[in-house]
Amino acid sequence: MGFSVSRFIIGSQIMAREMKQSIHNLFSKDQVPAADGNSETVEILKDYYIPDYILLPESETEQGCSVPECPVIVFINSKSGGQLGGELLVTCRSILNRNQVFDLGEKTPDKVLHQLYFNLEKHKKNGDNLSAEIQRKLRIVVAGGDGTAGWLLGVVSDLKLAQPPPIATMPLGTGNNLPFSFGWGKKNPGTNHQSVKAFLEQVKDAKEMKIDSWHILMRMRAPKEGACDPIAPLDLPHSLHAFHRVSPSDEMNEEGYHTFRGGFWNYFSMGMDAQVSYAFHSERKLHPEKFKNQLVNQTTYAKLSCTQGWFCASLMHPSSRNIAQLAKVKIMKKPGEWIDLHIPRSIRSIVCLNLPSFSGGLNPWGKPSKQKLHSRDLTPPYVDDGFIEVVGFRDAWHGLILFAPKGHGTRLAQANRIRFEFNKGGADHTFMRIDGEPWKQPLPMDDETVVVEISHFGQVSMLANTHCQSRSINAPYSPSSTEDEDDGYNSNEDALEEEEGSEERKKLGAADTFRLPEDFDVAHLS
Repeated sequence: MGFSVSRFIIGSQIMAREMKQSIHNLFSKDQVPAADGNSETVEILKDYYIPDYILLPESETEQGCSVPECPVIVFINSKSGGQLGGELLVTCRSILNRNQVFDLGEKTPDKVLHQLYFNLEKHKKNGDNLSAEIQRKLRIVVAGGDGTAGWLLGVVSDLKLAQPPPIATMPLGTGNNLPFSFGWGKKNPGTNHQSVKAFLEQVKDAKEMKIDSWHILMRMRAPKEGACDPIAPLDLPHSLHAFHRVSPSDEMNEEGYHTFRGGFWNYFSMGMDAQVSYAFHSERKLHPEKFKNQLVNQTTYAKLSCTQGWFCASLMHPSSRNIAQLAKVKIMKKPGEWIDLHIPRSIRSIVCLNLPSFSGGLNPWGKPSKQKLHSRDLTPPYVDDGFIEVVGFRDAWHGLILFAPKGHGTRLAQANRIRFEFNKGGADHTFMRIDGEPWKQPLPMDDETVVVEISHFGQVSMLANTHCQSRSINAPYSPSSTEDEDDGYNSNEDALEEEEGSEERKKLGAADTFRLPEDFDVAHLS
């Protein structure tokens, strides 16, 4: 009996010494936590590792920590991509400091980044050079769908940092337009250690690229009956984290009116494409078990396009839902000069596009030839030129032309601002979406002052990978971009034209920042 007790005591002492040594290794300048103990993994951690005293509040400065080559903060929507989000979370936490990897279902990015920058400033004031270097080199990785990526972009925009960190997007959603636009692909690159290592190396080598941010404002008289708040699929507008009714104290509020405001980075669309997207999101929330992989999601989306009448729009949908019948459209190319934009009567969907990726990597604007640019008074579509491209579609058949070489929609205009003035009694609702997140927008039938206005609102920094599709005005021949091409399939846009008769804002969002309600389930984000 005594022998057993002695063995137990000795074993406990050994375990205690090993635990003490492990804790010492955790904070040693020469060693960092490793998933499997091999030198390759340790090297990854040294390149990207951020010590705890910078991440955690009330932590004392650690001496002798080496400067990481590419310090990262990782945000993961663990509910995205079926099981991929959860697997990625486990992998990242095993090869990085787990305190620099955040599950968006547990902590919101605004709180994380507020705390991080508070800690950095505190340690910098105390003379900590490592904090200054990490702040200078910091990069953010966000893994999720377009809605998740937009959430992070909004938070970083609203922080108003002197040197905002650039953002890399790892695709986990259905459309993945933001990752594809900047060369990160349409599908998740993998969740094992080797795949994550390769992705982090690409993040380290990626180039910064500025992209335009766009503010959206909608104002209408308070209706005599009912409400005109945006209706997201089946519940409150979770996806409209950037699009809320303003508070009475907001500088944009106006007595007797309901005012909504928000922001986007990829696109705003209105009409039939948004209606199909709304139906898809509704179906996914009713039957989440049926939407476990990208192929199933895309197949379901195609089926809904058929059942919603998008392929036979002229028969299934009244002409009052066409954009020209629904609203007057005005654009501004020069400050203070609004001009009417002619919309062909057959256009049922309109897209205001900032990036060259829509509906899973398609480019509605295409690459106009130099001759077309000159004849239409257009400029090449850069993502940081302060202009947004406006494209129209008649129906799904028209949309299919995007799959053809050099195919594109009906190019309507380029503008610094665009304004939709809805016709009184035109419809009791319409469908809209921003960056892939749809909602149903009720419209008061007795109001002729319903206005949606989109305007340029600064820029954010993205990280562009080798196969970046976006082009910068400062580097027009970006990686993977080519010289302007001939038009090829021109969507009959010229024929359509002949047939038809040719204040400073503090925040993008209405809330203090782009944060979701405390009780919101992050699984609802794409």
